[in-house]
Amino acid sequence: MNRRKFLHHGIGAAAAWTLAGPGQASASPTASAPLSPGKKFKLKYAPSIGEFKAHASDDPLAQIAFAANEGFGAMFDNGIMNRPAPQQEAIVREIEKRGMVLGPFVLYADFGKKSYVTRDKDVREMLGQKMKDGVACMKRTGIKQALVVPGRFDESLGWDYQTANVVENLRMGMEICEPAGLVLVLEPLNPKNHPGLFLTKIGQAYEICRAVKSPSCKILDDLYHQQITEGNLIPNIDMAWEEIAAFHLGDNPGRNEPTTGEINFRSIFRHLAGKGYAGVLCMEHGHSKPGKDGERAVIDAYRACDDF
Repeated sequence: MNRRKFLHHGIGAAAAWTLAGPGQASASPTASAPLSPGKKFKLKYAPSIGEFKAHASDDPLAQIAFAANEGFGAMFDNGIMNRPAPQQEAIVREIEKRGMVLGPFVLYADFGKKSYVTRDKDVREMLGQKMKDGVACMKRTGIKQALVVPGRFDESLGWDYQTANVVENLRMGMEICEPAGLVLVLEPLNPKNHPGLFLTKIGQAYEICRAVKSPSCKILDDLYHQQITEGNLIPNIDMAWEEIAAFHLGDNPGRNEPTTGEINFRSIFRHLAGKGYAGVLCMEHGHSKPGKDGERAVIDAYRACDDF
């Protein structure tokens, strides 16, 4: 399971919903039907739109209702920027109705382009427009965090120069995002699954955030990627704590739900709770089993790991 698959899945769900029409989706009896409520989780684990479609259908509003009744306090939708504005607004209304919050959306994640590492004028203009688009999405949805992957590294340019360019381009973005209240969260990805990307480690992201010096430039710590890249998950969380604003979850190997791999998520969740973390933990992973059994296995895994 990777970022491209998540985005493709979100866009596909948006297309299917468009065929039904946002008004029809909003009137879905499943979205409003009371379910037997589950105990609230201690932390804000956030299923993706599409996580529970075997139980709740393809209707995003029904999925939100199902997740809320299972005890989840958050959701996330990587591809929400690709949805028509009426769909975005309907999702937000359902989230607010259920007392939930929405996690970061993907603003910029072009894995094939040298972008932030360059001084190219056209690239900078493109990035500036992306930031403006992100602010517009924030104003429609209320989601105040947007994910950025700074693109590929440049084999022909010294690493320190690339880092300086990334910092400079992010500072330009802060001129747009910071006054609006939009926080960019930089995500390091592992070089095994995504070779050639500039940003790979938490310490590297920390260095960049300290150099940018803005409350709107923070880190998204994807624990699946960091288990592959550097491990040492809890010490790295502590070292970069002031700059971490969000988390992605997925066990390794396999990028499926907690308890299917080698990461001790129960210990990590206990640690985050002890540090007072109140943000979202996006469940950006697959299922170890198909269908309703797989979805129930995901919920059970989070119940087990939340029991700390």
